[in-house]
Amino acid sequence: MDNNNPAPAPGARPRKGIDIFRFADANPLTEEQMPMEGIDDSVMAGFSKLIEAGGAESGGEKVLCLYREPEDDGLSLCYAWFKSGFVLPRHSHSADCLYYVIAGEVHLGKQVLCKGDGFFVPADAPYSYVAGPDGAEVLEFRNAARFNILFRNNDESHWEKMAQAFRDNGEKWKSEIVPPSDKSALTAQG
Repeated sequence: MDNNNPAPAPGARPRKGIDIFRFADANPLTEEQMPMEGIDDSVMAGFSKLIEAGGAESGGEKVLCLYREPEDDGLSLCYAWFKSGFVLPRHSHSADCLYYVIAGEVHLGKQVLCKGDGFFVPADAPYSYVAGPDGAEVLEFRNAARFNILFRNNDESHWEKMAQAFRDNGEKWKSEIVPPSDKSALTAQG
């Protein structure tokens, strides 16, 4: 055995070299990559409430898969832009996730996370957050290339909070065409 190039640990993925990915080549996150689970009658009723509030055409969110290893247990990196006041449903994922705020604000309970802040959510831990007044952009680092989204604990009041966000912001979201990180760059050039 060469001490300069030790053998990989059992079960470790062999190094394959450098993979380059570009934002311009990113694709929307698909249901094949993130299947929806926990869809019961209460979730369907909640979805109906969101559609009635204009959720189908609001454009309040954009989620892209920037990088994904081919194995289901490989790494993945997603980009999410949630527009001003967007409320996420309470949900969990089947994989650990490290979130990094690249612009805007994430309101996570009583915590306000800004550019450079982040949070870790272990697999199967339910959570929700609200995008700040200028929206929020986050990077989502996962230890899985395929993971679920499981809707959990969305009571009537949480569905109503999401629907109210659609009613209050739906028209405004249509005109929010520049994410917070690009607004910062435009202001700096100003």
